[in-house]
Amino acid sequence: MWDYTISVEDLENLLSGKANRAGHYTKQSLFLKILETYPWFTIIQFFTIEEIKSLLTDDIIKKLKMPSLRNKYEFVKKRLQQDLSPAK
Repeated sequence: MWDYTISVEDLENLLSGKANRAGHYTKQSLFLKILETYPWFTIIQFFTIEEIKSLLTDDIIKKLKMPSLRNKYEFVKKRLQQDLSPAK
């Protein structure tokens, strides 16, 4: 981590579900930090769409510091909840 001494291995274990914490981060708090720091195309390299659907809660969105990010991820959450399968 860029502002804490947390090993890459600990972060990988947290992201893969092998650990509940990496330093003081939970998966949810790390997700929040990543949302505030990285662009969408980087985020989807760290998390699957199913993980994002699970982690992108109203509570997480409310904790985003910038109003523009809250608006962006409210939109993303709505889009991910829609059925995006091709029309028959």
